[in-house]
Amino acid sequence: MKFLKYVIYSWAMFGIIFNSEAQQKSEKPNIIFILADDMGYGDLGSYGQKLIKTPVLDRMADKGKRYTQFYAGSTVCAPSRASLMTGQHTGQVYIRGNGEVALRPQDVIIPEVLKQAGYTNGMVGKWGLGLEGSTGAPENKSWDFFTGFLHHIEGHFQKPDSVWVLNNGKSEKIGIAEDVYVNELFAKEAVRFIEENKANPFFLYVSFTVPHAELTVPKRYMQPYLNADGSSVFSPEKAQPAGLHYGAQPYPKAAYAAMVSSMDDYTGWIMSKLQELGLEENTLVIFTSDNGTHKEGGRTMDDIMEVFESTGGMRGVKRDLYEGGIRTPLIAYWPGHIKAGGESAYVGTFWDLLPTFADLAGVQPPAHIDGVSFKEDLFYGKQKTDRTLYWEFSEGGFKQAVRQGDWKGIRFYKDGKPQKTELYNLAKDKGEKNDKSSSNTRKVKELEGLMDKLRAPSEHQLFEIK
Repeated sequence: MKFLKYVIYSWAMFGIIFNSEAQQKSEKPNIIFILADDMGYGDLGSYGQKLIKTPVLDRMADKGKRYTQFYAGSTVCAPSRASLMTGQHTGQVYIRGNGEVALRPQDVIIPEVLKQAGYTNGMVGKWGLGLEGSTGAPENKSWDFFTGFLHHIEGHFQKPDSVWVLNNGKSEKIGIAEDVYVNELFAKEAVRFIEENKANPFFLYVSFTVPHAELTVPKRYMQPYLNADGSSVFSPEKAQPAGLHYGAQPYPKAAYAAMVSSMDDYTGWIMSKLQELGLEENTLVIFTSDNGTHKEGGRTMDDIMEVFESTGGMRGVKRDLYEGGIRTPLIAYWPGHIKAGGESAYVGTFWDLLPTFADLAGVQPPAHIDGVSFKEDLFYGKQKTDRTLYWEFSEGGFKQAVRQGDWKGIRFYKDGKPQKTELYNLAKDKGEKNDKSSSNTRKVKELEGLMDKLRAPSEHQLFEIK
């Protein structure tokens, strides 16, 4: 009898331990972060788009949560991604602009943090934070899997002749067939990574290079935006001629729409694989864009503001610190954890994502980051923050921006010295049309003081105030 009681007790204890381990595993969700390249706030149906078809992402918004006041790390690629990866804003982060500057060993990033929790880290698409042999190369920043581009310029072309991969722990360039659209390759590699790592917690960073110019896209995605005679449904169109940096495109408007739709479809491949493998309820999927929409490759301001309303009624585009350059759509999807059909006005940023992912994985984020976890808002929608957000950007003339509550200030420099500060009340003026600086000089001085306080001098001469 004593032996039987011991056996029953032992099996009971084993069950407790087993259930505890299973619970711990379930508490470490898979995390998939999907990033568009130069897509505007208003380019998705769930954010008001009327002309571009995005059924997958609209369904994710309907079944998940849609954020209406979320911000990119910067207004161009490299600093926005550096902010995302390090949890620091551009007044603190090392990489504050484009220029192929590499992350340093002391720049602790998301995969390095999640590695501490036992995650396998995969990346497909554009990296842009460290070339081959540098301290920021993927193999030196805890990536286990990579297929994509190291150099920003490589990501400008949709049918390249090569990509980089991690091979035996080293970045290696390999050739690809000439008829391959590279974002289709990235989507297939993302699906392969999920399949190969389905048994353990993983972090997958899907860094698409659409709808960034060049405006080249598979014919099947163009078809819905062409008339029966093959002309653009958005005629008149002004063609992008041959011989420029980006390839020729007779129908830039149709091609841009098609590129957004293609990315929506590629996202569907990833979501279908999660469903097929039964991973949906243990996987957080976040979709957003790295900055505002672009005016490149044949695209015009009329296309942006009048035809598609890509900024969602906000002022500015890529390279601006107005809302259209930095406010992004963000969709969070996690069945059984995030309530369907939610909308959040949480004022969040890219530098909040590292601490949020660390929180979900049960590990501590690095010290001296600027972001905060918004896990509570993801689950319960009750999180409030009372803080100041900061951006700076040096290309085309140094400028700074601060958001504090509903107030936003943008300070412009000339020859390294402040020239003027514009002031907007975003609650009343999302389009930043009514500059209040002359009638509220006290608030201007307050925000300028915050700009000075929040900015540390750049450690790289490329990003000094000029």
